[in-house]
Parts: sequence; structure tokens; C-alpha cells
Amino acid sequence: MTRRYAVNCSILFTELPLPDRPAAARDAGFSAVEFWWPWPDRAVPSDAEVDAFCQAVEDAGVQLIGLNLYAGDMPAGERGVLSDPARATEFRDSVAVTVAIAERTGVRAFNALYGQRLDGVADSEQDRVATQNIAYAARQVGAFGGTILIEPLARGLNGAYPLETAADALAVVERVRAEGAANVKFLYDSFHLAGNGEDLEKVAREHAADIGHVQIADVPGRGRPGTGGIDFGALFGVLDAIGYDGWTSLEYKPQGPTAGEFDWIKEHS
Repeated sequence: MTRRYAVNCSILFTELPLPDRPAAARDAGFSAVEFWWPWPDRAVPSDAEVDAFCQAVEDAGVQLIGLNLYAGDMPAGERGVLSDPARATEFRDSVAVTVAIAERTGVRAFNALYGQRLDGVADSEQDRVATQNIAYAARQVGAFGGTILIEPLARGLNGAYPLETAADALAVVERVRAEGAANVKFLYDSFHLAGNGEDLEKVAREHAADIGHVQIADVPGRGRPGTGGIDFGALFGVLDAIGYDGWTSLEYKPQGPTAGEFDWIKEHS
């Protein structure tokens, strides 16, 4: 099976200004990119900022295949706001921006970071609010064939983030589906799963039907394949065996200039 690679331009090519990254990905041989929410300090950027982001993708001639929903100030340590009852309006306002970007660029996969546990708010209330907000986002993007993605994050690196295992993430997927939103799937990320001790092959085989997107980085260190202990040849073989034919996004930290981070692909094309 021919593998389709995309570049996450929020972690790679960061030596360049954000508007220059899609073109850099193209020049490195990629036809598709994904981004975290481009404006970590606000849920609703200006129309001019949204236009500039979309124009950068269009001018580069690449496809935007993934976009994180607004997740708060990630550089400051936040990992989502959708489970926070006090920020539901803020989150839903950001979804309208997401829809506008999707209409312009054609992006159809949206990663919804759950949010960290809050002091003074019952876990059950945070889960209830999160379920409602994810279902809301799913309905909005479902109108044009979009999919919401739910992922666990690496333990110890993301604060009090409650989704650490595939089972944690899939429990959220099932809760949202029970609300009538069928277009919610599991984001399979090799770094977060393996870093938390999950068996990558077992997770892929047991949850093949629920995997909506794949991201990769090695463990430990979150570097490119070959810098850690994951057997990517075996992993890609399993993904082929379960029939995964979506994009494989490179979401790893470069160890030098980004343009030199892709030689490993020759062995796994």
C-alpha cells in the first residue's frame, strides 16, 4: 500500500514564520499539511488573519488535511478548553471559525483536545460539558462531511489531561456517538500511545474501525522515526494489514533544520 505522508507545520518547519511553512513543506516534497490551531492566544482571530492563513495554504498548492480545534494557549501549557464549563461559549465561537476555514480550504479532519482536569469542578460535570461540546462541533463539521478526532496524550507532559490510553479516548468517542454524532473517530498517535505503554499493534488491530487519522513520532523524545525504539516497519505493516488508507502525519520534533528530517521516508514509502 502506498503511504500518504503529511507534515504537521506546527511542530515542523517552525524555524520559519507560519505563513511560509506550507510552501516549505511543498518544497520538501509533500502535498499535504496539517496544523494545530494557528492562534493559541485567541479563539476568534480576525477575518484578515484567517484569510492570511488560508491564502498561505492555497498559494503553496498543498492540501490542508487536518486542523486542531481551538485548544487554549498551548505554548503556556493548556491542552483544550472544551471540558471547561466556563469556556463553552468561547469554544463554540471558535468552531464557527473552523467551519469558515474548512469551507475555504477543504480540510475535513479536526482534532479536539479534551482539556485538563479543573480544580473545583466535578469530573462528571467536565465530562458532560465536553461531550456536549464535541457533539456540537461534530454536528457543525458533519454538515460538510467533516470528522472530529479524539486522542490520548502522553502522561507527564500535558498536565492533568484525563485521556491517556486508547480506551480513554474511545470512551469519549462512544459517549459522543451516543449523542447522535456518528462522525467522531480515534486519532492514533504513535508517540502518545507508546509513551503511555500501549501496544501499538494491539491498539491498531482492536480499534481498526475507529481510527480516523494517524500521527507518528518516535519514543522516547518525539523525534523522527529511527531516533527511538518504535519499529516503524512493523507499525506500517500493521496499518496496511488493517486497511488504513488515510494520511500519516509527521508530528515529530526536528533535531536540526526541518528540511533534513525526512530521509527515513525512503525506507517506508
